[in-house]
Amino acid sequence: MLLSSLLLSMNAVADDHDGIPEFFVPPPPFSEGIFPCSQCHADMEVNKKRRKLFYHTNIKFTHAAKQRWCLDCHNPDDRDVLRLASGKLVSFEESYYLCGQCHGTIFRDWKAGVHGKRTGMWNGKKKYRLCVQCHNPHQPRFKPLKPLPPPIKPADIKYSKPTDEVPENPLNTIFPLKTISRSKNAKGN
Repeated sequence: MLLSSLLLSMNAVADDHDGIPEFFVPPPPFSEGIFPCSQCHADMEVNKKRRKLFYHTNIKFTHAAKQRWCLDCHNPDDRDVLRLASGKLVSFEESYYLCGQCHGTIFRDWKAGVHGKRTGMWNGKKKYRLCVQCHNPHQPRFKPLKPLPPPIKPADIKYSKPTDEVPENPLNTIFPLKTISRSKNAKGN
């Protein structure tokens, strides 16, 4: 019951457009100077052959690299839009449909708010973050993070006891302030 209410409220927020809901998303995080793609690709002949790229050398493609090629997602006839497996064209703002073709369960969870980030009103308009705002579309796995040190135990924190003498503020020599030590306060003096 709760799940169906959640899904109904989600569908009420999303407008229906040809049977496909629209989600309010921020603009995609394009690399500076690269979009619109047509500024370079408009006059280029389309080469669908898998090959080493000479321009986009900073892109390391590991996302199903043996099964996929750039033009499986990027539309060869208009590089300013993406292409679904069905041939339907979608904007970069609707790239979640492209990701959802292969990652259906994650797409379902994203729409329900279980995967990814969304902000906004509980019972109103929500802003959904695109997959590419967390995952690099060419290398979607997160890189390993170096773990942070564990938190300090309260007993090991300096000046944590009321009897600890807190050192004087070095600015007191420039701007003299009346200082009261915590140990005197704790004794009631």
